[in-house]
Amino acid sequence: MKNWLAVLISCLPLALLGQQTTAQSEFIEANYFYGSIVAHNKDVAHLITGHPEGIILSYNRRSFGQQEWQGLYNYPDFGFSFIYQDPKEPALGQTYGLYAHYSFYFIKRLFRFKIGQGLAYATNPYDLETNFKNNAYGSRLLSSTFVQTDLVLPRLYKGFGLHLGGSLVHYSNANFRAPNTSTNTLAVHLGLSYDLDYTQTLTYLDEEVDNNYTEPWHFNAALRFGLNESDYVGLGQHPFLVFSAFADKRLNRRSTILGGFDFFLSRFLKEEISYRAIAFPREDTQGDEDWKRAGIFLGHELHFGKLALLTHVGYYLYYPYDFEGRFYQRVGLKHSINKKLYGSLALKLHGAKAEALAFGIGYRFN
Repeated sequence: MKNWLAVLISCLPLALLGQQTTAQSEFIEANYFYGSIVAHNKDVAHLITGHPEGIILSYNRRSFGQQEWQGLYNYPDFGFSFIYQDPKEPALGQTYGLYAHYSFYFIKRLFRFKIGQGLAYATNPYDLETNFKNNAYGSRLLSSTFVQTDLVLPRLYKGFGLHLGGSLVHYSNANFRAPNTSTNTLAVHLGLSYDLDYTQTLTYLDEEVDNNYTEPWHFNAALRFGLNESDYVGLGQHPFLVFSAFADKRLNRRSTILGGFDFFLSRFLKEEISYRAIAFPREDTQGDEDWKRAGIFLGHELHFGKLALLTHVGYYLYYPYDFEGRFYQRVGLKHSINKKLYGSLALKLHGAKAEALAFGIGYRFN
Protein backbone atom coordinates (compact mmCIF):
# COMPACT_ATOMS: atom_id res chain seq x y z
CA MET A 1 0.00 0.00 0.00
CA LYS A 2 1.58 3.26 -1.04
CA ASN A 3 -0.41 5.96 0.70
CA TRP A 4 -3.76 5.33 -0.94
CA LEU A 5 -5.48 6.53 2.21
CA ALA A 6 -3.16 9.46 2.69
CA VAL A 7 -5.54 11.73 0.84
CA LEU A 8 -7.32 12.51 4.09
CA ILE A 9 -4.41 14.74 5.05
CA SER A 10 -6.17 18.11 5.28
CA CYS A 11 -9.88 17.52 4.74
CA LEU A 12 -10.30 15.40 7.87
CA PRO A 13 -9.08 18.11 10.29
CA LEU A 14 -11.42 20.63 8.66
CA ALA A 15 -14.32 18.24 8.95
CA LEU A 16 -13.63 17.46 12.60
CA LEU A 17 -13.38 21.11 13.54
CA GLY A 18 -16.72 21.64 11.86
CA GLN A 19 -18.53 19.08 14.05
CA GLN A 20 -20.87 20.68 16.56
CA THR A 21 -22.58 18.90 19.42
CA THR A 22 -25.13 20.01 21.96
CA ALA A 23 -24.00 17.37 24.45
CA GLN A 24 -20.30 16.78 24.99
CA SER A 25 -18.57 13.63 26.16
CA GLU A 26 -14.82 13.11 25.89
CA PHE A 27 -12.21 10.47 26.67
CA ILE A 28 -8.48 10.03 26.24
CA GLU A 29 -6.39 6.98 25.35
CA ALA A 30 -2.80 5.78 25.56
CA ASN A 31 -1.55 2.80 23.51
CA TYR A 32 1.71 0.91 23.27
CA PHE A 33 2.34 -0.93 19.99
CA TYR A 34 4.93 -3.45 18.81
CA GLY A 35 5.22 -4.93 15.34
CA SER A 36 7.09 -5.30 12.07
CA ILE A 37 7.62 -3.29 8.90
CA VAL A 38 5.89 -5.05 6.01
CA ALA A 39 8.09 -5.95 3.03
CA HIS A 40 5.60 -4.50 0.53
CA ASN A 41 8.44 -3.72 -1.87
CA LYS A 42 11.78 -5.50 -2.34
CA ASP A 43 13.46 -2.08 -2.31
CA VAL A 44 12.75 -1.65 1.44
CA ALA A 45 14.06 -5.08 2.49
CA HIS A 46 17.37 -3.62 3.70
CA LEU A 47 15.45 -1.29 6.07
CA ILE A 48 13.70 -4.11 7.93
CA THR A 49 16.21 -4.89 10.66
CA GLY A 50 14.17 -4.77 13.88
CA HIS A 51 10.69 -4.65 15.38
CA PRO A 52 9.23 -1.15 15.54
CA GLU A 53 7.55 0.05 18.70
CA GLY A 54 5.88 3.25 19.77
CA ILE A 55 2.98 5.00 21.42
CA ILE A 56 -0.38 6.34 20.22
CA LEU A 57 -2.07 9.05 22.29
CA SER A 58 -5.63 10.10 21.42
CA TYR A 59 -8.24 12.63 22.41
CA ASN A 60 -11.80 11.60 21.46
CA ARG A 61 -15.22 13.24 21.43
CA ARG A 62 -18.40 11.21 21.13
CA SER A 63 -21.29 11.98 18.80
CA PHE A 64 -24.87 11.31 19.85
CA GLY A 65 -26.86 12.00 16.68
CA GLN A 66 -27.13 15.79 16.73
CA GLN A 67 -26.30 15.69 13.02
CA GLU A 68 -28.48 13.37 10.97
CA TRP A 69 -25.64 11.52 9.25
CA GLN A 70 -24.19 10.36 12.60
CA GLY A 71 -27.06 7.95 13.15
CA LEU A 72 -26.43 6.38 9.74
CA TYR A 73 -22.96 5.31 10.94
CA ASN A 74 -23.83 4.25 14.52
CA TYR A 75 -22.62 7.46 16.20
CA PRO A 76 -18.86 7.60 15.52
CA ASP A 77 -16.26 9.31 17.70
CA PHE A 78 -13.86 11.89 16.31
CA GLY A 79 -10.71 13.49 17.61
CA PHE A 80 -6.96 13.90 17.34
CA SER A 81 -4.01 11.54 17.81
CA PHE A 82 -0.24 11.69 18.26
CA ILE A 83 2.01 8.80 17.21
CA TYR A 84 5.68 8.27 18.03
CA GLN A 85 7.42 5.37 16.28
CA ASP A 86 10.93 3.98 16.57
CA PRO A 87 11.43 1.55 13.62
CA LYS A 88 14.62 0.11 15.13
CA GLU A 89 16.59 0.99 12.00
CA PRO A 90 19.06 3.93 12.22
CA ALA A 91 18.65 4.85 8.54
CA LEU A 92 14.94 5.48 9.07
CA GLY A 93 15.33 7.48 12.26
CA GLN A 94 12.16 8.12 14.26
CA THR A 95 8.80 9.61 13.27
CA TYR A 96 6.45 11.96 15.11
CA GLY A 97 2.93 12.39 13.73
CA LEU A 98 -0.24 14.42 14.37
CA TYR A 99 -3.55 13.11 13.03
CA ALA A 100 -7.26 13.73 12.85
CA HIS A 101 -9.31 10.55 13.24
CA TYR A 102 -12.76 8.99 13.17
CA SER A 103 -13.82 5.86 15.10
CA PHE A 104 -16.69 3.61 13.99
CA TYR A 105 -18.37 1.05 16.26
CA PHE A 106 -19.87 -2.39 15.65
CA ILE A 107 -21.61 -5.22 17.56
CA LYS A 108 -23.11 -3.27 20.47
CA ARG A 109 -20.10 -0.89 20.37
CA LEU A 110 -17.72 -3.61 21.57
CA PHE A 111 -15.60 -3.46 18.41
CA ARG A 112 -14.12 -0.33 16.89
CA PHE A 113 -12.48 0.66 13.62
CA LYS A 114 -10.43 3.87 13.83
CA ILE A 115 -8.89 5.65 10.84
CA GLY A 116 -6.65 8.71 11.08
CA GLN A 117 -4.73 10.88 8.65
CA GLY A 118 -2.20 13.60 9.23
CA LEU A 119 1.38 14.74 8.93
CA ALA A 120 4.51 13.11 10.29
CA TYR A 121 8.05 14.38 10.81
CA ALA A 122 10.93 12.02 9.95
CA THR A 123 14.16 12.69 11.82
CA ASN A 124 16.51 11.05 9.27
CA PRO A 125 15.23 11.30 5.65
CA TYR A 126 17.12 10.36 2.49
CA ASP A 127 20.31 12.24 1.74
CA LEU A 128 22.57 11.29 -1.16
CA GLU A 129 25.74 11.80 0.88
CA THR A 130 24.81 11.08 4.50
CA ASN A 131 21.83 8.71 4.38
CA PHE A 132 21.54 7.07 0.96
CA LYS A 133 20.14 3.87 2.56
CA ASN A 134 16.82 5.56 3.38
CA ASN A 135 15.01 5.23 0.07
CA ALA A 136 11.66 5.11 1.93
CA TYR A 137 11.42 8.78 2.97
CA GLY A 138 12.57 11.40 0.48
CA SER A 139 11.56 14.30 2.73
CA ARG A 140 11.28 15.17 6.42
CA LEU A 141 7.59 15.96 6.15
CA LEU A 142 5.42 12.96 5.31
CA SER A 143 1.74 12.23 4.97
CA SER A 144 0.72 9.40 7.24
CA THR A 145 -2.30 7.17 7.74
CA PHE A 146 -3.11 4.86 10.60
CA VAL A 147 -5.90 2.36 11.15
CA GLN A 148 -6.78 0.45 14.30
CA THR A 149 -9.17 -2.39 15.04
CA ASP A 150 -10.01 -2.86 18.71
CA LEU A 151 -11.97 -4.76 21.24
CA VAL A 152 -13.02 -1.91 23.54
CA LEU A 153 -14.06 -2.27 27.18
CA PRO A 154 -14.82 1.23 28.50
CA ARG A 155 -15.54 2.22 32.11
CA LEU A 156 -14.34 -1.03 33.65
CA TYR A 157 -13.43 0.83 36.83
CA LYS A 158 -14.87 4.29 37.14
CA GLY A 159 -13.50 6.17 34.11
CA PHE A 160 -10.80 3.64 33.23
CA GLY A 161 -11.18 1.22 30.33
CA LEU A 162 -9.12 -1.24 28.33
CA HIS A 163 -8.73 -1.90 24.63
CA LEU A 164 -6.53 -4.18 22.53
CA GLY A 165 -6.18 -5.01 18.87
CA GLY A 166 -4.12 -4.45 15.75
CA SER A 167 -2.70 -1.35 14.05
CA LEU A 168 -1.29 -0.33 10.68
CA VAL A 169 0.77 2.86 10.37
CA HIS A 170 1.78 4.10 6.92
CA TYR A 171 4.30 6.82 5.98
CA SER A 172 4.82 8.31 2.51
CA ASN A 173 5.15 11.69 0.79
CA ALA A 174 3.00 10.68 -2.23
CA ASN A 175 5.88 11.29 -4.67
CA PHE A 176 6.13 14.91 -3.62
CA ARG A 177 9.87 14.28 -3.45
CA ALA A 178 11.89 11.22 -4.51
CA PRO A 179 12.71 8.64 -3.32
CA ASN A 180 9.38 7.53 -1.91
CA THR A 181 9.30 3.78 -1.34
CA SER A 182 7.30 4.34 1.91
CA THR A 183 6.87 2.07 4.95
CA ASN A 184 3.97 0.18 6.52
CA THR A 185 4.17 -0.97 10.12
CA LEU A 186 1.82 -3.78 11.14
CA ALA A 187 1.53 -4.04 14.92
CA VAL A 188 -0.44 -5.23 17.91
CA HIS A 189 -1.36 -2.73 20.58
CA LEU A 190 -2.64 -2.58 24.13
CA GLY A 191 -4.11 0.55 25.64
CA LEU A 192 -5.89 2.26 28.48
CA SER A 193 -8.66 4.82 28.19
CA TYR A 194 -10.03 7.31 30.68
CA ASP A 195 -13.51 8.81 30.39
CA LEU A 196 -13.36 12.48 31.40
CA ASP A 197 -17.03 12.47 32.39
CA TYR A 198 -17.62 8.86 33.39
CA THR A 199 -20.50 9.75 35.73
CA GLN A 200 -22.53 10.94 32.74
CA THR A 201 -25.00 8.53 31.17
CA LEU A 202 -24.42 8.09 27.44
CA THR A 203 -27.72 8.77 25.70
CA TYR A 204 -27.85 8.44 21.93
CA LEU A 205 -30.66 9.97 19.89
CA ASP A 206 -32.28 6.74 18.84
CA GLU A 207 -34.22 8.20 15.93
CA GLU A 208 -34.73 6.36 12.67
CA VAL A 209 -32.82 8.15 9.89
CA ASP A 210 -34.45 8.28 6.48
CA ASN A 211 -31.88 7.22 3.90
CA ASN A 212 -34.29 7.65 0.98
CA TYR A 213 -32.90 10.97 -0.20
CA THR A 214 -32.13 11.46 -3.89
CA GLU A 215 -31.00 14.21 -6.26
CA PRO A 216 -31.12 14.47 -10.07
CA TRP A 217 -28.02 14.23 -12.26
CA HIS A 218 -25.65 17.21 -12.00
CA PHE A 219 -22.74 18.27 -14.20
CA ASN A 220 -19.40 19.04 -12.48
CA ALA A 221 -16.15 20.74 -13.49
CA ALA A 222 -13.02 20.38 -11.34
CA LEU A 223 -9.42 21.55 -11.41
CA ARG A 224 -6.75 19.59 -9.49
CA PHE A 225 -3.17 20.71 -9.01
CA GLY A 226 0.03 20.13 -7.06
CA LEU A 227 3.71 19.19 -7.27
CA ASN A 228 5.34 15.83 -7.77
CA GLU A 229 8.58 14.23 -8.90
CA SER A 230 9.69 11.29 -11.00
CA ASP A 231 11.02 8.18 -9.28
CA TYR A 232 14.39 8.97 -10.90
CA VAL A 233 16.12 10.95 -8.14
CA GLY A 234 17.43 14.35 -9.17
CA LEU A 235 14.92 15.29 -11.88
CA GLY A 236 13.29 17.83 -9.59
CA GLN A 237 9.75 18.72 -8.53
CA HIS A 238 7.33 19.93 -11.17
CA PRO A 239 3.73 21.24 -11.18
CA PHE A 240 0.81 19.31 -12.63
CA LEU A 241 -2.77 20.16 -13.59
CA VAL A 242 -5.78 17.89 -14.04
CA PHE A 243 -8.99 19.08 -15.70
CA SER A 244 -12.07 16.95 -14.97
CA ALA A 245 -15.61 17.07 -16.33
CA PHE A 246 -18.17 14.58 -15.01
CA ALA A 247 -21.79 13.96 -14.07
CA ASP A 248 -22.98 12.72 -10.66
CA LYS A 249 -26.18 11.23 -9.27
CA ARG A 250 -27.02 11.25 -5.55
CA LEU A 251 -28.64 7.87 -4.76
CA ASN A 252 -29.31 8.38 -1.03
CA ARG A 253 -27.83 10.10 2.01
CA ARG A 254 -24.80 7.81 1.91
CA SER A 255 -23.95 7.37 -1.76
CA THR A 256 -23.33 9.23 -5.01
CA ILE A 257 -22.24 7.63 -8.28
CA LEU A 258 -20.41 9.54 -11.02
CA GLY A 259 -18.52 9.27 -14.29
CA GLY A 260 -16.61 11.53 -16.67
CA PHE A 261 -13.33 12.55 -18.29
CA ASP A 262 -9.85 13.62 -17.09
CA PHE A 263 -7.14 15.53 -18.94
CA PHE A 264 -3.64 15.39 -17.39
CA LEU A 265 -0.75 17.84 -17.76
CA SER A 266 2.08 16.24 -15.76
CA ARG A 267 5.37 18.04 -16.29
CA PHE A 268 7.37 15.40 -14.42
CA LEU A 269 6.64 12.99 -17.29
CA LYS A 270 8.22 15.38 -19.78
CA GLU A 271 11.44 15.41 -17.72
CA GLU A 272 11.34 11.63 -17.29
CA ILE A 273 10.90 11.04 -21.02
CA SER A 274 13.91 13.23 -21.83
CA TYR A 275 16.02 11.55 -19.16
CA ARG A 276 15.16 7.98 -20.18
CA ALA A 277 15.87 8.67 -23.87
CA ILE A 278 19.43 9.71 -22.95
CA ALA A 279 20.15 7.41 -19.98
CA PHE A 280 18.71 4.22 -21.51
CA PRO A 281 19.34 4.43 -25.27
CA ARG A 282 18.60 0.72 -25.80
CA GLU A 283 15.03 1.09 -24.54
CA ASP A 284 12.04 2.19 -26.61
CA THR A 285 11.86 5.77 -25.32
CA GLN A 286 12.69 8.20 -28.15
CA GLY A 287 12.46 11.48 -26.21
CA ASP A 288 9.73 13.08 -28.32
CA GLU A 289 6.73 11.23 -26.79
CA ASP A 290 3.83 13.42 -25.71
CA TRP A 291 3.67 13.85 -21.93
CA LYS A 292 -0.07 14.66 -21.87
CA ARG A 293 -2.71 12.02 -21.07
CA ALA A 294 -6.51 11.76 -21.15
CA GLY A 295 -8.85 9.22 -19.60
CA ILE A 296 -12.36 8.28 -18.59
CA PHE A 297 -13.39 7.32 -15.06
CA LEU A 298 -16.23 5.99 -12.92
CA GLY A 299 -16.55 6.71 -9.23
CA HIS A 300 -18.41 6.71 -5.93
CA GLU A 301 -18.74 9.15 -3.03
CA LEU A 302 -19.56 8.03 0.51
CA HIS A 303 -21.08 10.95 2.43
CA PHE A 304 -20.54 11.98 6.04
CA GLY A 305 -22.49 15.23 6.21
CA LYS A 306 -20.49 17.84 4.26
CA LEU A 307 -17.57 15.43 3.97
CA ALA A 308 -17.37 12.67 1.36
CA LEU A 309 -14.88 9.87 0.72
CA LEU A 310 -14.28 9.66 -3.03
CA THR A 311 -13.03 6.62 -4.97
CA HIS A 312 -12.47 6.71 -8.74
CA VAL A 313 -11.28 4.09 -11.24
CA GLY A 314 -10.04 5.35 -14.61
CA TYR A 315 -8.63 4.21 -17.94
CA TYR A 316 -6.36 6.25 -20.24
CA LEU A 317 -7.77 6.71 -23.73
CA TYR A 318 -4.83 8.88 -24.82
CA TYR A 319 -1.63 7.26 -23.55
CA PRO A 320 1.42 8.03 -25.71
CA TYR A 321 4.02 7.23 -23.01
CA ASP A 322 3.88 4.08 -20.93
CA PHE A 323 3.85 5.05 -17.24
CA GLU A 324 2.61 2.38 -14.79
CA GLY A 325 -0.14 1.06 -17.10
CA ARG A 326 -3.40 2.34 -18.56
CA PHE A 327 -5.56 1.94 -15.44
CA TYR A 328 -5.46 4.53 -12.66
CA GLN A 329 -7.27 5.19 -9.39
CA ARG A 330 -8.08 8.23 -7.30
CA VAL A 331 -8.87 8.14 -3.57
CA GLY A 332 -9.52 11.15 -1.40
CA LEU A 333 -11.87 13.46 0.43
CA LYS A 334 -14.24 16.13 -0.76
CA HIS A 335 -15.59 18.91 1.46
CA SER A 336 -18.69 20.84 0.38
CA ILE A 337 -18.32 24.58 0.90
CA ASN A 338 -21.89 25.20 -0.26
CA LYS A 339 -24.37 23.49 -2.62
CA LYS A 340 -22.23 24.32 -5.68
CA LEU A 341 -18.62 24.81 -4.60
CA TYR A 342 -16.36 22.17 -3.04
CA GLY A 343 -12.71 21.49 -2.29
CA SER A 344 -10.88 18.16 -2.37
CA LEU A 345 -7.64 16.43 -1.62
CA ALA A 346 -7.03 13.21 -3.52
CA LEU A 347 -4.24 10.77 -4.26
CA LYS A 348 -3.82 9.50 -7.81
CA LEU A 349 -2.24 6.09 -8.04
CA HIS A 350 -1.68 3.06 -10.26
CA GLY A 351 -2.39 0.02 -8.14
CA ALA A 352 -0.02 0.24 -5.15
CA LYS A 353 2.10 3.00 -6.77
CA ALA A 354 1.34 6.62 -5.91
CA GLU A 355 1.76 9.27 -8.60
CA ALA A 356 0.65 12.52 -6.96
CA LEU A 357 -1.34 14.13 -4.17
CA ALA A 358 -3.62 16.77 -5.66
CA PHE A 359 -5.53 19.70 -4.19
CA GLY A 360 -8.75 20.42 -6.04
CA ILE A 361 -11.55 22.92 -6.44
CA GLY A 362 -14.82 21.98 -8.11
CA TYR A 363 -18.16 23.46 -9.16
CA ARG A 364 -21.46 21.55 -9.31
CA PHE A 365 -23.93 23.02 -11.77
CA ASN A 366 -27.69 23.01 -11.14
